[in-house]
Amino acid sequence: MRSFVGLFLLAWLGLWLAAFNSAVSKLSSGWTYAQAHAFLAFWLVAWTLGGAMVANLAYRSFRRSVPESPRLMPDGVIYDAGIPLQTYSWNKDVWKSMFAKRTRVELDRRKLQSLRLRETNDGNRLTVDADALRLDIAQSATEIERDWLYQLLTKRYSLPLPQRQ
Repeated sequence: MRSFVGLFLLAWLGLWLAAFNSAVSKLSSGWTYAQAHAFLAFWLVAWTLGGAMVANLAYRSFRRSVPESPRLMPDGVIYDAGIPLQTYSWNKDVWKSMFAKRTRVELDRRKLQSLRLRETNDGNRLTVDADALRLDIAQSATEIERDWLYQLLTKRYSLPLPQRQ
C-alpha cells in the first residue's frame, strides 16, 4: 500500500510540475489581464504549498523506518525514538504524524529517577521526564515487555521503585 501511495504521489507531482510551469510562463509572459494576473499569482502560491506537502508525503512513503531503541550505557540510557512506518489513516493526530520529529536524548541517572510505569485505561505506559518532555518509551512493545523493561532499568541503575501510577 505504501508503494502504491508513493507512486501515485510521484505521478501527481509530475502533473503538478506541468501546471506549475504553465502558470509561471503565463505570469512571466505578461499575456494576462490584471485581475487574472492577481488570481494566477495567488493560485501559484497555494499550488506551491500543496506541492511541498505532497513532496513531503512522497518522501515519507519511500523512507525506511528506523526502530525505537534504548541503548544501555554504564551511567544512563541513550534513547532514540526512531522513525515510525508511514501509515495513511485519518485520526486526531494526523497533523502531528505528518511532521513527526525523531527524538534522541541521553537519560542520565538523575533523569531516570522520573521513570514510571503508569497504568491507564488503554494499558500501561513507560514514561520518563527529560527536561520539559515526557517521553513514552517502548510504545510498540506489549504491556509485559514494558513491565520487563521497567524492572530491568530500575535494577540496573539502582532506581527507587515508586508506586505504580
